[in-house]
Amino acid sequence: MLRMTSALKRKYFTLLLPAVAGFVTVFILQHFHPADWNTFKIQGLIPPLVFIVSVCFAVALPIFYRTLFANKIRHQTYTAEEDWLKFERNLLYIAMITPYVSLMAQILRLPRFHLAGTIIMALYAVYYYYPSKRRIAFDRRIFRVQ
Repeated sequence: MLRMTSALKRKYFTLLLPAVAGFVTVFILQHFHPADWNTFKIQGLIPPLVFIVSVCFAVALPIFYRTLFANKIRHQTYTAEEDWLKFERNLLYIAMITPYVSLMAQILRLPRFHLAGTIIMALYAVYYYYPSKRRIAFDRRIFRVQ
């Protein structure tokens, strides 16, 4: 189990660190670069659409994918470790899109409400899908992994 935890954490940070680096870069460019970033603001349908996409990748799609996996294995007495590990990796792939959507919202200078919503969704995805020992043990127990 320790090997799986470290492999999932490695995948988690591999997916997360470029988004964090992007946020740092955008922050530095927006605050210390002489270019005027305030003239580039998106209005209309784009801000709510970006917010909805972030909610989909942070909440809706992971729940849907988890439901599909549970439905697929419902008649099995146990789940193979390889299948479960593939499920967990795919769940990370889905959820870790949210920080990139949030980065895009920051670059596009969305209105404050929608920007805050996408950042909250990114923080939720980063927090909830962190592969801690406790969450992995819970999922292994729920899906009867052997």
